[in-house]
Amino acid sequence: MKRRLAIAAALLAMATTVRAAEDPLKVCLDENLPPLSIHQRGKADSGFDVALAQAVAERLGRPLRIQWFESKLDETSSPALEANALLSDGRCALVGSYVFTKDSLVAPGVKTAKLPDFEGATRDDRRRRVPVGVLAPSQPYVYSALTVVLGEKARGRMIAGIGDLAGLRLAIESGTLGDALLMTFEKGRLIDDITHLVPGRDDLLGALNRGDFDATLLDLHRFDAHRASHPDTRLTASGYYYPIGVNRGYVGLASDPALIAAVNKALSDLQAAGTVADLAKAAGLTYLPPVEPAILGDQLQRVLQQ
Repeated sequence: MKRRLAIAAALLAMATTVRAAEDPLKVCLDENLPPLSIHQRGKADSGFDVALAQAVAERLGRPLRIQWFESKLDETSSPALEANALLSDGRCALVGSYVFTKDSLVAPGVKTAKLPDFEGATRDDRRRRVPVGVLAPSQPYVYSALTVVLGEKARGRMIAGIGDLAGLRLAIESGTLGDALLMTFEKGRLIDDITHLVPGRDDLLGALNRGDFDATLLDLHRFDAHRASHPDTRLTASGYYYPIGVNRGYVGLASDPALIAAVNKALSDLQAAGTVADLAKAAGLTYLPPVEPAILGDQLQRVLQQ
């Protein structure tokens, strides 16, 4: 009798393992975040995060299913709550390229949140609110930095710090981190050199390429995307990275620690093999490895308050 029970338990465990292997690893990715992730109608999905998610799924022995979503960058949106809603609604088990800051990983102060627009969403999906859980990060897999990009007239200018931008015609998108850093630098020393553009309406890098301005400060991955789509660009990388940046990684729900542990093991193996850096290079992403601390605290707030 005991032997039969043991055999039955073993068969049940095997069946559970097989089902787990057959279940797809569902990953939510932003549809318009080149060169990290790109999803366009009539074209093959591409980007660093697409390739990395496939590599992680293969390590876990599971097929990959991507849930595409669109994050609107406005004053009313909350990337943390949008990611939480997608996870809590079961749209995915992981959200990729999540920015690791202390504020983005705190327990939500609300009980429900609205879903962002996602592929396959119905009218009811756009109206309803989802009970949210608590987010849990994986280990980071890439570091995102702010960099100075130079126009043709400033080509060759040595940039070792923000102060070296003095005297240049600076363009910056209003409301961005780069805007705050430039406007508050040394109590406003650069203010007279700055022209503000409207995100989503004005073409920041296009204006810089035309020669309307001499330099800007923006996320490195955006310049990577610009170079990929404009191989004849006049813009050049300064090689300067602002000393405070953020790591990116996966975020899931704290209620599934086994998944986070398995993903961390897969990421460690891929990092050790050099696969993560290789995937970034193939996608046209300037790869910077994660830095300590893994989760950014209040370093930026202290800089902005000086």
